[in-house]
Amino acid sequence: MDAIDRKILTELQSDGRLSVTDLAERVGLSPTPCARRMARLEGDGIISGYAAKLDPDKLGYGLTGFVFVELHDQSRPALDAFERAVSRFPEVLECHLMTGTRDILMKVAGSDLKSFDRFLEESLLNIPGIRSTRTSFSLRAMVERDISP
Repeated sequence: MDAIDRKILTELQSDGRLSVTDLAERVGLSPTPCARRMARLEGDGIISGYAAKLDPDKLGYGLTGFVFVELHDQSRPALDAFERAVSRFPEVLECHLMTGTRDILMKVAGSDLKSFDRFLEESLLNIPGIRSTRTSFSLRAMVERDISP
């Protein structure tokens, strides 16, 4: 990956709807070489897809909670079962296997405290193998960004 590839990635992160012509102009290429580079970046899996960024507040999901989960068992089958279970819940935006005293960290969206409580009681806490959970709520995001190319 060279400096032009990095420029392409930066521009696409800023505006994924750019036409190849507009993108090529911004990075100093003609459209054909720019399209070839984009195809290579996609083929290499560096560009893994294109998506619209949505505003959670405007969609009614103004509450973000971070749930720390401790499991009874950290074996591969237990982790796989937990992963399969939480992947079914649309409220779970991210789920990470962690080091340290908590096994799992999840980023969860909710419309309000009542909906978050319902998610915990009716969904998350019904997954077998959970020893404990701790939840912290985000007051605001101080930094949100994509990875720098």
